[in-house]
Amino acid sequence: MAKRRFEMYHYRQALVRMRLGDSDRQIAKSGLMGRHVAGTVRKEASVRGWLDTDQVLPPDEELAAVFAASKKQRARQTSSLEPHRKQITKWFEDGVQGTTIHGALKRRHGFSGSYSSVRRFVQGLADTTPRMTTVLEFAPGDAAQVDFGQGPKITDTHTGEQFKTWFFIMTLAWSRHQYAELVRDQSVETWLGCHRRAFEHFGGVPARIIIDNPKCAITKACYYDPQVQRSYADYAEGYEFLISPCPVADPQKKGRVESGVKYAKNNFMPLREFRDLVDANAQLGQWVMVEAGNRIHGTTRTPPLTRFTDTEREMLKPLPSTPPACARWAKAKVHPDCHVQVDKCRYSAPWRLVGQTLDVRLCETTVRLYLDHELKAIHPRRRGPGARHTIDEHMPPDAVAFKMRTPQWCLKQAEAAGPHCHRLVERLFAHRVLDKLRAAQGVINLIKRYGPERTDAACQRALHFDNVQYRSVRIILENSLDQVIDTEQAFDSLSDAYTGGGKFGRDTKKLFTSH
Repeated sequence: MAKRRFEMYHYRQALVRMRLGDSDRQIAKSGLMGRHVAGTVRKEASVRGWLDTDQVLPPDEELAAVFAASKKQRARQTSSLEPHRKQITKWFEDGVQGTTIHGALKRRHGFSGSYSSVRRFVQGLADTTPRMTTVLEFAPGDAAQVDFGQGPKITDTHTGEQFKTWFFIMTLAWSRHQYAELVRDQSVETWLGCHRRAFEHFGGVPARIIIDNPKCAITKACYYDPQVQRSYADYAEGYEFLISPCPVADPQKKGRVESGVKYAKNNFMPLREFRDLVDANAQLGQWVMVEAGNRIHGTTRTPPLTRFTDTEREMLKPLPSTPPACARWAKAKVHPDCHVQVDKCRYSAPWRLVGQTLDVRLCETTVRLYLDHELKAIHPRRRGPGARHTIDEHMPPDAVAFKMRTPQWCLKQAEAAGPHCHRLVERLFAHRVLDKLRAAQGVINLIKRYGPERTDAACQRALHFDNVQYRSVRIILENSLDQVIDTEQAFDSLSDAYTGGGKFGRDTKKLFTSH
């Protein structure tokens, strides 16, 4: 009975029974009010002479003024928090929670009362003035409201994977007809794709899209100057609709889609089973067109699908002949390896742009790189972490040349220089232990330096002495041994060029000399 709310007719009935001679206990037994409350009423009535049967009972306005003031006075007199009213009021106005206020009072002032006393005191400070609202009116085709809402957890019966889902719901503000889809994330690409499918579902585009401030649409929420995602802005331009963000923390401005999300959660989700996401969306689409679309709406008292087909469908803007691409913009820096990284995939950029930040436009099938609005590269879209796409022309000239010098390229260049050069390169690649690609590339570089004739002759001498090494060919050319005809002299010169200093090495001139 302590929290019971008494109306003025309760007090008036109690006064009538007191004038008839009923005691406080008898009034309490009747259930009208407790003995303590009846005693307070009797005390006030005795002071003001209301128990005199010769006088007329005062009107309700006078009773309300007396008993309401008396109730507030009793609350103030009995509250142990009255000495801290000023401090508690300041904390309350600053938005401090009741539990925090209770803890601070215990620490600072040795308060020994319960949290309930603090809660009752704070409730007395609250502004009881009701918040005023205004119903927004929309013309047919004028606006649609869009929002995300938490969907069911789905376990894929094929893979066993369990994942969360979200409702994407677009509600036409006039007819209340809606498009709904279950998605696995709230990314920019998902947001744009759902818009396209919603417009195709309606067969047209509303003039405005009223949204909250999701990160996939609004990069900076602001009452006066919100900043729109570049991708969403391009999409709005392509479909010719205006983006109308709600003020921050004011979702009532899109209350119709808020109600639509709540309706989907309470009406569609319970008692349903889904095999996978495709099955869930199939059931959701049927529910939208049958149950939700043909229900008697609580406000319009007309089925939303009827209002849509009869009136609003014709008022929507026609779909563009070529729908805009579902493109997402991002920024990426060109790394020293001449690649940018986006979504854990790497794409090459011209080597002169290393260190600069590019604008990246990611479409469903392509990736475009821009610098100051100038297109620098186009790549096919890659999927999966670590995927890469490289255009050879983007690499530095030295890197491109090195990459092109494959074994086949080396053999082809050696063959053009001469048969001996080709044979030496073949033997380099025939080594069973070491990779001789760099040695073969070195021999090809000697062709550019000394010419094919001299290099082929040097290779011939190296093959003659079975010294198939890049260093041997280079020494022969540096010492012009390729032009020496005497084999013994060439052999001696080649031996003199060797300065390794073997421990058991002997002079080649004395090796075959008889004693």
